[in-house]
Amino acid sequence: MRILHISTRLILGGSQENTVLSCEGQARLGHEVHLAFGPIYGPEGSLLDRVLAFNAACLAGTERVRPIGDASPSREPGAAAIPITTHVVPSLVRDLQPLADRRALRELRALIATLKPDIVHTHSSKAGILGRVAAWNAHPPAARPPARSAIIHTIHGPPFMPVEGPPLARLKTRLLNHVYTLAERHAAARCDAIVSVADAMTREFLRRGIGHPNQYTTVRSGMDVEPFLTPAPGESRAQTRLSLALAPSDFVVGTVARLAQHKGHDDLLDALAQDLRDNPRWKLLWVGDGWWRARLIDKARARGVGVLTLDASARIHPHAQTSPKVLDDPTARAAPPQLILTGLVPPQRIPALVRAMDVLAHPSYREGLPRTVPQALLAGVCPVVYDVDGAGEVCRDMQTGRLVPLANLARLRDAIRWCFDHPDERTELAARGQAECRAAFSADTMTAALERVYHAAHTSPKRQRGSS
Repeated sequence: MRILHISTRLILGGSQENTVLSCEGQARLGHEVHLAFGPIYGPEGSLLDRVLAFNAACLAGTERVRPIGDASPSREPGAAAIPITTHVVPSLVRDLQPLADRRALRELRALIATLKPDIVHTHSSKAGILGRVAAWNAHPPAARPPARSAIIHTIHGPPFMPVEGPPLARLKTRLLNHVYTLAERHAAARCDAIVSVADAMTREFLRRGIGHPNQYTTVRSGMDVEPFLTPAPGESRAQTRLSLALAPSDFVVGTVARLAQHKGHDDLLDALAQDLRDNPRWKLLWVGDGWWRARLIDKARARGVGVLTLDASARIHPHAQTSPKVLDDPTARAAPPQLILTGLVPPQRIPALVRAMDVLAHPSYREGLPRTVPQALLAGVCPVVYDVDGAGEVCRDMQTGRLVPLANLARLRDAIRWCFDHPDERTELAARGQAECRAAFSADTMTAALERVYHAAHTSPKRQRGSS
């Protein structure tokens, strides 16, 4: 099959990693894979280098066609995999911009009409809405059966924002949520199948009248599980802690998330500021970067939390034998650093960083199913997570982690204190979750499941009729 994936931005993030892993798996099955995305910008980093590295391996002959799970390859096993073809869609931007969105719709429609893919698979809200409409309209109605591409959309997380803040802000959020609901209903009617990364996403979208139950399939967001299960040379827990200037006795509460709105970094500072002051061995390890970085650092300093910022040259080298170099930070000299910010790190460094933690905190306000939670469990680390969307499908309270009511700072603090006071019990929770996540979240499992969704959609009566 010729498969076209469409994502809004190829930044470092869960949905983007899911998309790239899907592309790689499908190329290994012998398909011709294309990946379209908008301009990459900002401090969040990019996954484009991973795509280029995969393509180089294909050209070198080290990436070969092979069966994956129960999915048979479409070409002769052992043949060289075809590199992923990338396409930049100039007007595809994240925010709602009517003029740019109209241009992006035209650009996507032209790309689809040129490629004539068997499958168009869209990801994220903006690309999902524009991509599905563009795919539906890329061919005139008379040509749809069988010329129209089968159209698949994955819900990685809800586009609907939490309603919070002063009255005017709440009104604006309600209006935007309503607009997204209408747009998602329109796009779902122009779609053969909808993939949810969590059952909670299916329930939420159906509750809003988006699509029909028979359109939905849950496919867990796959990842490279082995690096989390088995440390690479030089990346043991002790070695990584040494590279971060962390002592064996430190209690490390970590996050892996963009420093951005609704990721919960403010809640961690608000909930744990007193505990950090009372316990010098308590440390926060924040992995990632984002637009809120400077504000969060200022907030930590205002609460008396010393900040250690790793510069690029010292960024988590796996074989470091000395403490990392610290940027000039008067606050770090005035107070012992208890908040460590790594900045952007290569994705392949994430397993070692997670393994260095005692607790993976993910107090995010909106997620599909946060990838960092199964990643923590795979690495043997207990997660503490807000009970939103699909988080509870992996982190079940007192079974595979600690699940906390949304925005309840007292319960968030109590859960982290419990993890500190009960090290053996938190290890047991992580071990139970690790056993469950090994197969459920592997990239191969996801690739094989998507293959079944594609074949079903490609032969669906809806596609053959070319109607909604």
